[in-house]
Amino acid sequence: MKTLTVFTPTYNRAYCLEICYRSLVSQDNKDFNWLIIDDGSTDDTKEIVSGWIQEKKIDITYFHQENQGMHGAHNTAYNLIETELNVCIDSDDYMAEGAVENILSFWKKHGNDNVSGIAALDATIDHQIIGSRLPEGMDSATLFDLYNKHGVTGDKKLVYRTELTKLYPYPVFKNEKYVGLAYKYYMLDKQYEMLLMNEVLCHVEYLADGSSLNMYKQYLKNPRGFSFYRKELMKLPFGGIAFKYRQAIHYVSSNLLLKNKKLFIQTPKKLLTIFAFPLGLLLYVFIISKART
Repeated sequence: MKTLTVFTPTYNRAYCLEICYRSLVSQDNKDFNWLIIDDGSTDDTKEIVSGWIQEKKIDITYFHQENQGMHGAHNTAYNLIETELNVCIDSDDYMAEGAVENILSFWKKHGNDNVSGIAALDATIDHQIIGSRLPEGMDSATLFDLYNKHGVTGDKKLVYRTELTKLYPYPVFKNEKYVGLAYKYYMLDKQYEMLLMNEVLCHVEYLADGSSLNMYKQYLKNPRGFSFYRKELMKLPFGGIAFKYRQAIHYVSSNLLLKNKKLFIQTPKKLLTIFAFPLGLLLYVFIISKART
C-alpha cells in the first residue's frame, strides 16, 4: 500500500496532461499512486494514459465516468482512494520537484490524527509563489483562519487525510456541474486544523478553458450549486458578520438566477438575506452582463 495518492480530474486535456505525467515520473520518492479521473473526455485522453500505464514508470489508475464537473470528479476520486493521504494536482498543473518526498517526510515528522492534513504553496510556472506565503512561526491553522484572520492570499496546495475527505460528499444537482470545492474544506475546518508547510508542491497555469477563468459562466449555469455553497457557508460556526453578509449577497444572486420565490424562506440567515438583497440584485445583473460578454 502506498502512502499518498495524487489524483487528477481531467476533461479533454490530453493536450497538456503529459506535463503533469512527466513531473510525477521525475519524483525521487515513488511512494504514491496517480489516480486519473477522466470526467467524460471525448479526446484521446484514454489512449494516451494507456500508453503511460504500459511504460510502468509510476503506478497509474485510470477511471472514466460521464461528465459531472470538477466536484463530481472529486467525489469519485475520494471514493476510490485508499492511501493515507491524497492531494489533487489539476490537469493543467504539474508537481514541483521533490514534492512527494517533501509531503511524506513532513507528514512522518509532524502528522497526527488531530489535524486534517497539510497546507502548502502553489507557484506559477516561472516559480513565483501565488499570493502570499503561509504565516511564519505558526505550526497549524484552519484554512478559514488562514484567509480570514491571517491575511493569506492566493491558491494553496492542500494535502488531506483520506479518511476525512470521504466525509461531506459534494451534492450533484441535475443539469449542473459545479459546487465550490471549499465546501468540504470548511466542513473539516469545524473539527481540525491543517499543518503549515512553506514549500512549493505544485506549479499552476490558469488556462483559458479552466473554471477559474470562466467563473461568471459557472454562476449562470450552476445556480443550485452556488446557492447550496453559500447557504452552507452562512451556517458555519465561525466567520464574522461581514463574511456571512458576503455569502448572503451571493446566495441572493444565485436564487434570482433560479427564479426561486422561496429564497427568503430557505435561507439560514433571514434578516441578513433581507439586508443583502439590494447588493444581491446588483450582483445578479452584473453576472448576467459579464457572462454574455
